[in-house]
Amino acid sequence: MAEKNLAEIGVIGGTGLYAIEGLSDIREVEIDTPFGKPSDNLIYGKLSGIPVVFLPRHGRKHAFLPGEINQRANMWALKSVGVKTVISASAVGSLKEEIAPTHFCIPDQFVDETKGRVSTFFGDGIVGHVPMAHPFCTELQKMIYDEAVKLGITVHMGGTYCCMEGPQFSTRAESEMHRKLGYSVIGMTMATEAKLAREAGFHYAPVSMITDYDAWKDEEEVSQELVSERMKTNILHMRALLIKIIPLIAKTSCRDACDKMTKGCMLTHKENFPQETYDRLRLIIG
Repeated sequence: MAEKNLAEIGVIGGTGLYAIEGLSDIREVEIDTPFGKPSDNLIYGKLSGIPVVFLPRHGRKHAFLPGEINQRANMWALKSVGVKTVISASAVGSLKEEIAPTHFCIPDQFVDETKGRVSTFFGDGIVGHVPMAHPFCTELQKMIYDEAVKLGITVHMGGTYCCMEGPQFSTRAESEMHRKLGYSVIGMTMATEAKLAREAGFHYAPVSMITDYDAWKDEEEVSQELVSERMKTNILHMRALLIKIIPLIAKTSCRDACDKMTKGCMLTHKENFPQETYDRLRLIIG
């Protein structure tokens, strides 16, 4: 049974991101959802007195490929404990010279190249279409960027995140194609997550942590060993950023009405909702 109003702030990221100095009252919260199990138990704690929950995207044993992550269960689990704002941290490759490894990027757009992933709560008798022209909470992004700059983190505001299927890294031809299309960074998880976050009414903002230059740069070839080594620096920076931004999130307003995106998006009239489908979606659509 979910604990309602446990925390209004959720952080999705890699294993160990929640090992933040000053995080207190730490405990695990197990959640069952109508869509199955989330990637792992939620890690609850307080930072500067602010309740927050962390969710390891791939599980603490890193047991799920990008395409295997149960994104619907992850979002439902966060929603069920009262989360309203989600910070999403993920490792990416860079498609631009100036966006170098160990830099951060705050993308403002994404392109979804994944294949066959479930990226909506709708279906099975209930049809809805949420707007995605501006997919992230802009005020939340601005606050994250400003605080990263103050911490001395090299951070780039704006750009397009290309979400590839994976789990293989890019070929040289794919990497060059994405550069010609003008994309900024490339990863394997964020697009599905962002679509479901919009449907769930979250104030959602991604932070892309650069680990490599994908496959286009002659000087280096991307490998898991290289990615893992640079992630150590990125995680230290991300922990420092979370310490700064979590106490500020409650004071950040939203001009995008992220929490109201599902209102008016449904084409199926309520009297026609299949009861079983509505029972699964009640938390999401009200």
